[in-house]
Amino acid sequence: MDPTTDNAGPSGDPGTARDALEALRAEIAKAVVGQDPAVTGLVVALLCRGHVLLEGVPGVAKTLLVRALASALELDTKRVQFTPDLMPSDVTGSLVYDTRSAEFSFQPGPVFTNLLLADEINRTPPKTQSSLLEAMEERQVTVDGTPRLLPDPFLVAATQNPVEYEGTYPLPEAQLDRFLLKLTIPLPSRQDEIDVLTRHAEGFNPRDLHAAGVRPVAGPADLEAARAAVAKTTISPEITAYVVDICRATRESPSLTLGVSPRGATALLATARAWAWLTGRDYVIPDDVKALALPTLRHRVQLRPEAEMEGVTADSVINAILAHVPVPR
Repeated sequence: MDPTTDNAGPSGDPGTARDALEALRAEIAKAVVGQDPAVTGLVVALLCRGHVLLEGVPGVAKTLLVRALASALELDTKRVQFTPDLMPSDVTGSLVYDTRSAEFSFQPGPVFTNLLLADEINRTPPKTQSSLLEAMEERQVTVDGTPRLLPDPFLVAATQNPVEYEGTYPLPEAQLDRFLLKLTIPLPSRQDEIDVLTRHAEGFNPRDLHAAGVRPVAGPADLEAARAAVAKTTISPEITAYVVDICRATRESPSLTLGVSPRGATALLATARAWAWLTGRDYVIPDDVKALALPTLRHRVQLRPEAEMEGVTADSVINAILAHVPVPR
């Protein structure tokens, strides 16, 4: 995404909304160095009403990235640090007894926000991980039999450390499938790391984004206008068949024990559609599908142990499939 405006205010016009969302990259870059693909992925997820899993080693600005996005979009955000002793009610909320009224009242948990940062989600046991499932899928929380709707927009941005790190609980397949995208946050290049240290030496405080110059460049009205425009983006039968062929090929791969489900195919079609609109087209082309295939599918497949031992990765399997599945013309 290339920003075309430095100060696009919230609006309801699709063209202006695209400009405002493109400007996010420049705004977030005031706080985060060199993470353009992750910024793009988060915007795609917002357009698709999906959720994002951010994976990377500690200290690569995953948390700062999400906080900067919330500031640039003027969205309410809350953060939950997932720990081994975190309870489901610490996320969703609970009934609290009021001694004055002698009644129980609902105390909302941090999930009642626009952008929930679930920090190090794989450091908490599966029971607490699963407490997010209803919120992510149904966009509501049920406590004591009463469903309570979550705000709109609502996005879970969950960070996780690589699974080989000590003290991690691998996310179950059912929860992984609820994430629209899995974005990998790499270590910065040498020059990017020099830029990071230079900023800190000049007084940059990652806890004070306002002082860093991060300002709202888009808002809920822009998101609504953008989502409506994305929904009108044309998908030809050939593109639909192409997505299906890619996903079916993962189910037949000898390197995988688990291929992409129909839900994953639907997700790839949605993300390709959002990317097509962001790049200025009202129709989807095969390159849009290829561009979003890795982040949309990499967490939906499972490698065979013998393939993993040989150094095969989910990304390499998906890239090989993209190279062999016939591309529609």
